[in-house]
Amino acid sequence: MEIEKQREIKHWSHDEHPLVLVEEQSNQTENAYCFGCGEVVLGPCFSCSECKYYLHQKCAEAPFEIGSHPLHRRHSGFFLRKRPWSACALCKERRDMFSYECRTFDCWLVFDIKCAFLILQNLGQNFHEFKDDAIQHQFIFLENREDELKKVNCSLCHESLVDHSFYVSSECKIYLHKKCFEPIFKIDHPCHRRHTLTLRFSKQKSFCKLCEKEDFDNLFYHCFGCKFDIHAECALSKPINKYERYHEHPFTLFLKRDSFICYACGIKGNYICYICSICHLQLHKNCTSLPRIIKVARHNHYLSHEYFLKKRELEEHLCQICFDEVKTEYGSYQCLKEDCNYIAHVICATEDANLYYAVDQENQVEEFDENLTATTDSSISVIKVNEHGEATIVKHFYHEHNLLLEDKMKEDNGRNCDGCMLTISIPFYYCLECNFYLHKTCAELPKTKHHWFHRFVAALQSRNFMYCDLCRRSCSGLFYQSSSHDEQFNFCLRCAKVPNVIKSQGHEHFLFFDHKCRWQCNGCGVRSYHDAFRCKKCSFALDFACLTLPQAFQHKCDPHLLQLTYDDKNDDEEQRYCDICEKKRDHPTHWYYHCSTCDTSAHSECVLGRYPFFKDGITWPFYEYRHNHNLTFVRNVDGYPICDRCHKLCQDQTLKCSECNYFRHRICN
Repeated sequence: MEIEKQREIKHWSHDEHPLVLVEEQSNQTENAYCFGCGEVVLGPCFSCSECKYYLHQKCAEAPFEIGSHPLHRRHSGFFLRKRPWSACALCKERRDMFSYECRTFDCWLVFDIKCAFLILQNLGQNFHEFKDDAIQHQFIFLENREDELKKVNCSLCHESLVDHSFYVSSECKIYLHKKCFEPIFKIDHPCHRRHTLTLRFSKQKSFCKLCEKEDFDNLFYHCFGCKFDIHAECALSKPINKYERYHEHPFTLFLKRDSFICYACGIKGNYICYICSICHLQLHKNCTSLPRIIKVARHNHYLSHEYFLKKRELEEHLCQICFDEVKTEYGSYQCLKEDCNYIAHVICATEDANLYYAVDQENQVEEFDENLTATTDSSISVIKVNEHGEATIVKHFYHEHNLLLEDKMKEDNGRNCDGCMLTISIPFYYCLECNFYLHKTCAELPKTKHHWFHRFVAALQSRNFMYCDLCRRSCSGLFYQSSSHDEQFNFCLRCAKVPNVIKSQGHEHFLFFDHKCRWQCNGCGVRSYHDAFRCKKCSFALDFACLTLPQAFQHKCDPHLLQLTYDDKNDDEEQRYCDICEKKRDHPTHWYYHCSTCDTSAHSECVLGRYPFFKDGITWPFYEYRHNHNLTFVRNVDGYPICDRCHKLCQDQTLKCSECNYFRHRICN
């Protein structure tokens, strides 16, 4: 690197060595990238030749703190950090570069350095302030010359901001093209002819009379006299929508004075609809772009959108997601397979983006059928089979030794399956060289599968322990993991085996999974704030934790296996006590464990303990407990040693160090 002028600085982002200013660069550095903004280094830069660390001069000299900003007036002050923890408030992208973060503790607003430069160069100029009777809103005018805002569209016309000048509001809630900003503050709309509507930048919840959706932080046209609100997007809807991928004819905007039923989804709509005069259809605006073919996570085949049910049987047709009746004279999603009667409401099939995806091309249907087999490859390699064709010796990808099939339980060995961590039962595979056991059903689970809870492919993995996102328990063994672009999802083998429609021994009717169910679980009495299985005929619900409880469990309080019991027939409240914690069992219908021989009864949580599905001998990394060595989980420990953290006796479920005399409760972190 040729150096005409040299200056050293100590930069906060690179503590190891000082950075040297380089005015001109040789050909050797033409592919160097700035660690501040991610761009190729072409001009003057600060560099560390030893670490190959580069910063543009403007990135290196960017102020570490900036004060009050017009796009974030609630708080004062931003500080510079190496990488953003979230997406930039302006461009909505999370890019690998320096970012400015609000100094206020509970504020999450971030600007990456590129957007910060774009804003800073506009400070002091091109401001426009708009006021209405309710809210004062300020805008800053920006030139998007470098196409930084590729993922942001105009809040009014919903077209790209690339190569356009635009206005952005405080808190980066509203973006408007310059051409959209000025002429649309007041309009006369045919759905409200009595008064002129004024554009309002609402931070409070407002209800749109056209699409019938409640929203906030959005653009509304408002009548102050009648309290009438409509989304700006709805008010300025395009007169003609052309979606050839979804319908062969264009849809024309038709403003009605009364309500209508959408032919695509069967749901009521008001005022604004789109019609196809050739097919005699009237649709919601959003329904004009319904995908023709989708794949939902809960069904193995593709579904096709149809405006009426082609199969004209007289029997009732139930949506296989919510189990309400499907009105056959309106649109629904139906299975493409001729011998399959699966059907679903449009809203049920498409309301959660994590549970379906649209098919862009027809040939993807055939490709999916071929890939379905490829993505469910076996976890075992068969080495030997018996005369009935049953695999008697196999090699599982998770274990180093061969496994033998056993169909007789010789003795109660107290072993658990190393896959699902439940008590071993026949038939199962076991290892002759070590204490490794797998239920036959667990061994035969595929390496990858499409699970009905998530539309992304899940892969079978193993770790010392993990947290199941379905039953919300920490456990050892095998588990499935699926990943999308923004999240990772784990579920244990016990939950992986549960179908979305199930018959539980604890209830007379079938249960189906409802991701919107917020009922109280009948098994434990805890209200579900996420999702649950529920009964269509009565108010009965179960969460994943209760649905996957072991049918029998061994506890030291009783010499026999305790059986899961669903209803206490004893009317005497004084007899409903837990024999482990010696506390009252409050509700007779809450599930519990019971031994009919000894008349032992106990709460399910008391029987299972805190970590029922942890395997003895799994290791915890030392850094989690600030110890010099890895720690081993043991369910029972001799001698009742003292916990190094809380200084109380360790009676069970303890972490110990095999290299030194160190013990610690698992919960003492």
